[in-house]
Amino acid sequence: MIDAKSVAALRAMTGAGIVECKKALEEANGDMAAAAELLRKKGIIKAGSKSDRQTSEGLVYAYVHGNGKMGAMVEILCETDFVARTDGFKELCHALALQIAAMNPLYVSSDSIPPEVIEKEKEIHAEEFIGSNKPAEMVAKIVEGKLGKWYSEVCLLNQAYIRDEDKTVEDVVKESIAKMGENILVKRFVRFAMGATTQVPG
Repeated sequence: MIDAKSVAALRAMTGAGIVECKKALEEANGDMAAAAELLRKKGIIKAGSKSDRQTSEGLVYAYVHGNGKMGAMVEILCETDFVARTDGFKELCHALALQIAAMNPLYVSSDSIPPEVIEKEKEIHAEEFIGSNKPAEMVAKIVEGKLGKWYSEVCLLNQAYIRDEDKTVEDVVKESIAKMGENILVKRFVRFAMGATTQVPG
């Protein structure tokens, strides 16, 4: 039997509805972490259905590190001004600005990398296997794997989230989409450090 206290605790942790929390706890036999993971997976599925909805509101959020030598600005879009003004949306903006400041991504996602840059990266990795006698199929798979690792370093959404490395930044955005019930889009960002700037156009 799942008690109301456990349901309330899971709801506070995930932002999901009471019925969804109860079902998840029942499915996970009362295990709070497993239930939260179930809700996260379901949330991500729900988030996918909102990805085509228009985003014309949002915030430009700025973060400056305490020493004043580094900062980031990020433009994040949502569907309504109501959601843009919520604490949850502002918390997401803050979290992503912190991520950008700390991890210095070069692109929003792998989709935003120019094709010629990807091709050059593939060439660099493929050159490592010239004369190795490995089958071309195997080399292609290894190169794709290396490309995926590179995406996880240079693309904001593909990076491991600094506050929970079991999640990607994309997972965090999708959880927010599920929680807030609106499509959310990371449009562009810029990172400032003394003597250097990384600018990612929208």
